[in-house]
Amino acid sequence: MLSYDAYNSFCRALPATNHVVQWGGAHVWKVGPKVFAIAGWSKKKLPFITFKCSGTAFEILHDRPGLRPAPYLAPRGGKWIQMHGPPGLDDDAMKAYLTESHKLVSLKLTRKLQAELGLNQSDPNGYE
Repeated sequence: MLSYDAYNSFCRALPATNHVVQWGGAHVWKVGPKVFAIAGWSKKKLPFITFKCSGTAFEILHDRPGLRPAPYLAPRGGKWIQMHGPPGLDDDAMKAYLTESHKLVSLKLTRKLQAELGLNQSDPNGYE
């Protein structure tokens, strides 16, 4: 399971991201003004990690051990999963879901903002 340092380093490397600490010390990552990942709220060494996912991924993940629909986000109709304990997801799977969350959220930005941020363009580093 990702540590805070590994989580923050990975999210920082995604395009057009910014980091804030809010909501009781949670590490919140945004693409433009929109949240794509949250880590925090755990009293243990490793954070709970929350991310947006597709409807299919939500159906696959929501009842796996160590995963659950994200409190506050999923009940409002969003497809958000929270990893809250083992076994959860291994680091590679978590990084893949964080990347997918970043993409899903970035696609909801206006086209103008996507262009300003260099996202979702025909560029090999952006999402198409």
